[in-house]
Amino acid sequence: MLKVAWIFSILLPGLGQIVMGQVRRGVFALTGFLTSLAIAYWRFSLLAPRETTLLGILRRSLERRPSFTFLVLILVILFWILGILDTVKLAHPGPGRKARGLISFFFTLSLLLFVLGWQISEIDVPRMVKDFNKAMTPLNRVLWPWKAAVTRDTRVLSARAEILEGEGPPPGKPVPKSGNPYVYAEPTVGKSSKLDEKGQPVPGTLITLYGSGFEPNTKTDIWWEDPIGSRFQVRIGGEYLSVQTDQEGKFSVQLPIPYSIIPPGAVKGPLIHYVEAQQVFPVGPLKLSTPFLEIVSRMVETIVMGLMATVLGIVFAIPLSFLAARNIMHGSWIGMSIYYSMRFIMNVVRSIEPIIWAVIAVVWVGLGPFAGVIALTVHSIASLGKLYSEAIEGIDHGPIEAVQATGATKLQTIMFAVIPQMVSPFISFSIYRWDINVRMSTIIGMVGGGGVGFVLLQYVRLLDYQAAGIAVWFIAITVAVLDYVSAEIRERMI
Repeated sequence: MLKVAWIFSILLPGLGQIVMGQVRRGVFALTGFLTSLAIAYWRFSLLAPRETTLLGILRRSLERRPSFTFLVLILVILFWILGILDTVKLAHPGPGRKARGLISFFFTLSLLLFVLGWQISEIDVPRMVKDFNKAMTPLNRVLWPWKAAVTRDTRVLSARAEILEGEGPPPGKPVPKSGNPYVYAEPTVGKSSKLDEKGQPVPGTLITLYGSGFEPNTKTDIWWEDPIGSRFQVRIGGEYLSVQTDQEGKFSVQLPIPYSIIPPGAVKGPLIHYVEAQQVFPVGPLKLSTPFLEIVSRMVETIVMGLMATVLGIVFAIPLSFLAARNIMHGSWIGMSIYYSMRFIMNVVRSIEPIIWAVIAVVWVGLGPFAGVIALTVHSIASLGKLYSEAIEGIDHGPIEAVQATGATKLQTIMFAVIPQMVSPFISFSIYRWDINVRMSTIIGMVGGGGVGFVLLQYVRLLDYQAAGIAVWFIAITVAVLDYVSAEIRERMI
């Protein structure tokens, strides 16, 4: 038997253990080895996409990622050797040998999967450390966003000049007006930035913008408006272009003509762009900003979504939980069929994340909080139904037997022996689910399910990290308050 098991272990780790009668141990080793081998082959194939043979794939992988490939091969060989040694130890049992062999299997397999996971996740610690400063600007704005929470009315001081793209008479210099800001560009004719055939950026014509008559020693933003009316602040190297005026209110700055995508036939006549210098001055008292007010309203919407989903989930989950409780449904094949069916449905529904249900609900009823309520309610019914049913299965059977001894029906047994024992766990699970639903509603909002997540995603896409930071703070504060409230409710009612 030992010789046969030893030969099978050489063929594949785990087969020898199965031959020796250690089926679970052998299946664990065999499954872990084959899974790791498949993942390793997949990653090696990605490193050598043009190779067709195993040796060619290994050679190319060693050339491109020598440390990763060599370490994976060493761990695979080590796991193989451990399988052979474990078979030998099982044939000569001793105190603690079985446990030590299993620990060796588990440790080696875990290390192998960790190495593969590190490569799959493309973890790059040196790059993370080197580029850490890039994350500081958005992080600081998110952590302290309150400058964006208040605003004031503004007074705008601006002037602009014309730039011609393509053919036509070049625009002349604007006529200066006494007491007003004034800008002009040189040259006044040029080409927009574009991408070449290889997708590489080709800068547009470099122009110099001159300004005068502005407020001295003041930041001045440079804006652009293309021929179809699209207006945006100019960015160079990822930063918005601004210039500081001198003591006389003058400035000069160079910039290439930005990218411009104009549909054919959208503009009749010459393509005229406008470059504008703009100074903004706050006036009047402080007031709450539009993002702040919108986030507050969306946060209220989020809380209500979580509450509505929880209430609706409780209403449907309570009756379904009795159908999913074995101790209630046992006694007949019909009852057990209902029990297994309900359990299966709840497990399937729970396995689908609320964000997937939200996508389905958005297609169903459209964007908005209603879709979010549907998604959270469906998931809440399955989750609460499972929790309630398990609590029902764990109740004391003494009161049930006492009530049944009086000749009570099944419904009377549930009313007078089961439900009184379920009040406390039902309340605890329901409050906990409300907390989960409020937190989840911030996520499903990102796919159009309403709530604060909807505007949070918009602010992130617009790179408005301060407004996004306000939303993050409101989410954190709301979750903390709800956690405190739910703890107080549980303490008083349970």
